[in-house]
Amino acid sequence: MSDKVKFVCGGIVLAVLFVLANSLYVVSQIEQAIVLQFGEPVRVVKEPGLKVKIPFIQNVVFYDNRLLNLDPPGQEVVLNDKKRLDVDSFTRYKIVDPLRFYKTVRTELQARSKLEEIVNSSVRKILGRITLPELLSQKRTQIMNDISSAVKIDAEQIGVSVADVRIRRADLPVEVLQAINARMKAERERDAKEFRATGQQEAQKIRAKAEKEQTIIVADAEQKAQTIRGEGDQKAIEIWNNAANIDPKFFAFYRSLEAYKKALGNANNTSLVLSPDAEFFEYFRKTMKNGL
Repeated sequence: MSDKVKFVCGGIVLAVLFVLANSLYVVSQIEQAIVLQFGEPVRVVKEPGLKVKIPFIQNVVFYDNRLLNLDPPGQEVVLNDKKRLDVDSFTRYKIVDPLRFYKTVRTELQARSKLEEIVNSSVRKILGRITLPELLSQKRTQIMNDISSAVKIDAEQIGVSVADVRIRRADLPVEVLQAINARMKAERERDAKEFRATGQQEAQKIRAKAEKEQTIIVADAEQKAQTIRGEGDQKAIEIWNNAANIDPKFFAFYRSLEAYKKALGNANNTSLVLSPDAEFFEYFRKTMKNGL
């Protein structure tokens, strides 16, 4: 076989392979496909496997067959009671009608953008009918169901089935939170001042009561002490009088010894100048005369 013939055969083989490569396509388990002919859809393929199409005339568009997540950016929503909330939601959806999907949005990127508009619009419409207390009450479940129902109806128009729509976060705007925090702080500071003032007033009352009770207790104690001292002095006088009446000489002698003790016991090298004939030394003289 000549080289020319080999070249021709090789070209034919390459052409056949090229045609076969453009005639076959594979649909995986997680995909679904639409076969287009000159840009117009001719059939929908949902079964996985190796498929055949007309080469160069038909082409295939693939779409995901799984449950997909949509996380649109948060938005500010005005409730029925004029309260503003920053709402962050998420959605789970699936492409169930590839033909309608292709005719309305063509690509998954455009579908996500369209679905974000549908979700945000439904959230604003449903939440705009309710108040903040209702959103925070047991009605929250019904509100979520209403939003899901509204999104499902609109999503069907683009060939998408919405499995669920949930509000992940619903917070007051930052400036509103700051204003609320400032107001709460002012209220707490006012309450603290009132508590401190009340405490100081009560403390003054307690101190005044304690001082009054102290004064009364001290006065009573001093009165009792004076009474006891008076009774003791009276008892002592009675004892001294009884002792003097029993033995006046011994009493006089004892009183003189007490006088000596007080006068001489605390002298501390102090000199006393007294006359020997003074009455103070009467018992000294008697003692000396008796030879003691």
